[in-house]
Amino acid sequence: MVSYNTKDWFTFIFRFHKADTFRTLMPLMLAIGIYSGIIGYLEVEYWKLTDKSYVKNITLMHGMLGFVISLLLVFRTNTAYDRWWEGRKMWGALVNNSRNFAIKLSVVLKDEKDLTFFRKLIPSYASILNKHLKDEETGKQLFDDVDLEIDHHKHKPNQVAKMLFQKINDLYDSKKITGDQLIILNDEIKSFTDICGACERIKNTPIPYSYSAFLKKFIFFYVLTLPFGYAISLGYYVIPVVVFIFYVLSSLELIAEEIEDPFGSDENDLPTQKIAENIKKHVEELI
Repeated sequence: MVSYNTKDWFTFIFRFHKADTFRTLMPLMLAIGIYSGIIGYLEVEYWKLTDKSYVKNITLMHGMLGFVISLLLVFRTNTAYDRWWEGRKMWGALVNNSRNFAIKLSVVLKDEKDLTFFRKLIPSYASILNKHLKDEETGKQLFDDVDLEIDHHKHKPNQVAKMLFQKINDLYDSKKITGDQLIILNDEIKSFTDICGACERIKNTPIPYSYSAFLKKFIFFYVLTLPFGYAISLGYYVIPVVVFIFYVLSSLELIAEEIEDPFGSDENDLPTQKIAENIKKHVEELI
């Protein structure tokens, strides 16, 4: 995740981070600029269209569709951010639950071997969950037309949770913890599995294909029609105007694409590896 000072906004204008959409869109922006220049040349120099031409009225369509496309982009970015923020809340809950689990165990258990077991295994859950969510096959588990190798292997986070509960149950059988303590500790282990399921729901349920495809097509054809209406009034200035409009609209879609899967390896994805390391540090301090 990119670290920055939210108050130092002026430097953002002149700094292009490698996660910035400008670099990604540069080839398409050049193509759109050339396309706009060709349309401007044909209308102004070749066909010599004037302000009385009906072609100029195409801008009326852009005015009406501009409101529609803005609503679609707002919904798209809000939906993507909700997924990103929900992922952050899940990992925040994992941090708190790991701490609570470690605190309770540090008080309940007296045997150093038992404490050593949990000191190693509790942070392991966060570390393995991080790797599980970054696996590309994890995000394809709900696709009917994909045969995944992951189906032939055990669910690693579940295996760690099973080991934790098995150890807790063994402690109960050996009378090292009471029945009430078993119930209390069981809730903490259950919360791990709940968090894993919530993260998997975000990971393997992308934005519906029809919606995403329609929005991309809408932006593309909207921008392609802009030079026809504005070349008459703007001349060759239509080139930077159309390129800028394309940059703004496409950047919003690219940003939404990047953050809708918060467990990937993009610059703006959640720092799950760092969070897992912090969990390890905190658990070792408590137990």
